[in-house]
Amino acid sequence: MATKSAPLLIKRYASRRLYNTETSDYVTLEDIAAFIRDGREVKIVDLKSGDDLTRQYLLQIIAEHESRGENVLPIDVLTDLVRSYASSTNSVVPQFLAASFEMLRESQSKLMENMASMPNPIGTVPGFEAMQRQQQMFLRAMMGGWSGASGPEPEEMPETGGKDGESEQPAADDSDDMAEIRKQLAELQKRIAKL
Repeated sequence: MATKSAPLLIKRYASRRLYNTETSDYVTLEDIAAFIRDGREVKIVDLKSGDDLTRQYLLQIIAEHESRGENVLPIDVLTDLVRSYASSTNSVVPQFLAASFEMLRESQSKLMENMASMPNPIGTVPGFEAMQRQQQMFLRAMMGGWSGASGPEPEEMPETGGKDGESEQPAADDSDDMAEIRKQLAELQKRIAKL
C-alpha cells in the first residue's frame, strides 16, 4: 500500500460528476473513500474554476459514513469541533488533531510490529486468541479508513481447533465486543479532551 508521490487528481464537472484523471472514468464518493483507504492521497478540484474541493468532499464522505451508523466520531468530539469554529482556539485544533492522528498511526504500526514479533508460545496461553481478536477489532474501530495511511493491516486470526478438528466459535458475540470497544473509546476520548 505505497502512497504515490503525486495525489490522485479528481476533477468535478459542472454536472457535479467526479472524473478520475488517472483512469479516465467517472467515480463516486465511495470510490474516492476506497482510494483513500488504500493509502492514496486524493485532490479534488473544480474543472472550471480550479478551486480545491478536497476538504468539502472528505467531509461529505465522513458525513455519509456517520449517517449510515458507522460512528467513529463521538458526539462530544463533534460538539467540541463545532465549538472550535466559534472560538479563538480554532487555530490550535487542526495542529492538535493532525498530531493526535499521527501518534495514533505510529502506535498502531508499533503495536502490530510487536504483536507480529511475539514468540509463538504465548499463543498457547488460554484466552490469548480471544484477547488478540479483541485488540484487532479495537484497532479497526479506532483506525477505520486510516489504517491504509501507514503501518501494516491487522492479519486475520486463524481459527483454533476444537474437539475432533472442529473450529471453535468466539465465546462472545462480535457486536457485543464492538459495543464495548466503542464505549471504551468514547471514555478515552473524553479523558483526552479534558487534558
